[in-house]
Amino acid sequence: MAMPIAIGMLLQTLYYLVDLYFVGRLGDVALAGVSAAGNLAFLIFGLTQILNVGTVSMISQAVGRKDRESANLFFNQSLMLSGVIGVLLLIVGYGYSENYLKLIAADQATVAAGKSYLFFFLPNLALQFAIVAMGASLRGTGIVKPTMVVQLIAVLINIILAPILISGWGTHYPMGVAGAGLASSIAAVVAVILLWRYFQKLEHYVSFSSVLFKPQRAIWQKILTVGFPSGVEFLLMFVYMGVIYWTIKDFGSAAQAGFGLGSRIMQSIFLPAMAVAFALPAIVGQNYGAKLNDRVIESFKKASLIVSFLMVILTLLSIWNPIVFFRPFTSDPDVLKVAIGFISVISFNFVPSGLIFTSSGLFQGLGNTWPSLIATSTRIISFVLPAIWLSHQPGFHLEQLWHLSMATVIFQSLLNLFFARHEMKKRAII
Repeated sequence: MAMPIAIGMLLQTLYYLVDLYFVGRLGDVALAGVSAAGNLAFLIFGLTQILNVGTVSMISQAVGRKDRESANLFFNQSLMLSGVIGVLLLIVGYGYSENYLKLIAADQATVAAGKSYLFFFLPNLALQFAIVAMGASLRGTGIVKPTMVVQLIAVLINIILAPILISGWGTHYPMGVAGAGLASSIAAVVAVILLWRYFQKLEHYVSFSSVLFKPQRAIWQKILTVGFPSGVEFLLMFVYMGVIYWTIKDFGSAAQAGFGLGSRIMQSIFLPAMAVAFALPAIVGQNYGAKLNDRVIESFKKASLIVSFLMVILTLLSIWNPIVFFRPFTSDPDVLKVAIGFISVISFNFVPSGLIFTSSGLFQGLGNTWPSLIATSTRIISFVLPAIWLSHQPGFHLEQLWHLSMATVIFQSLLNLFFARHEMKKRAII
């Protein structure tokens, strides 16, 4: 399952990397604006994660029990919920995104660039809810390849449209950062249409039903209860990223651009390990629903070993030659200095981060994601308060933030592993 998921996640990340590639050629102000605006993606990932985790958990356990009727009900209710949240996002996004950018951006030029990008990028973010609801439903039944194929097509469309809209290739009408947002939104529209057609023509275990679309409070509550803690985890990462942007804004747009680029590349580096962790909830959920506890334990152990091995390799690569990750996106020496400094320190977090991913996958499969939220909350608090204090001290420099982040991630990984063992004991799995 992890291989198609990894490819799908890589393709999803390419949405942002393609934008960064072409936007980076517009200068550090444009790159900083898109990076700051792109931080809203963490907020959206948090909200989509609620749907993702809740849907996968409920459907996978229903599949394990061989309860097709319940699986179909959860699929349709998840899709209806995605539509409601997507509409609300557009209303709030267009109403308040400028206020957010003014809070974290280094200067007015960065705010203007971020606002221009978001105006056309917000539809993409809103459509992610429908894409996630349909993809999570397939993953809960053990099917992952159709989502990967759809994402591939969408990314190819984005790659084709990005230079045309950003630089005006062939049209002689360059839209700049706005073109990057529009290219991504058009690609997302195509992805939704293709997934919709797949369910109509090829998917048989779960399917659209107008009768089951009628909102059912009890089903929404189950999906949200399981998914809410995982969603809040991503929202806390939005806070974490926002605090960093705020604390480093006095260093200028180059520093914000370097951090934005470094953090996006880090997300890409994590993809192989995250793919294994994202495959885990469906496997754990199905085996837990079928009361096969030995398979639950074995799945978690194998996933932890695979993820740790991958992360060790990526850590060594990041230490050995970090500049190779950033050269395609910028040649600005100030931006490169910040990005390389960030990844050189944060790379020591890769193995602990991998263990956080796998333990979170275990919690999702078991249907209780609160332990993961507790661990993430503890980490964010232990980072945010010292970070704000450090930013007001004489001689404050960026490396202090990176080392603080490294220490708090290691602490979170230990806490996650402790909670994982406790959760399996409580359920008599071990």
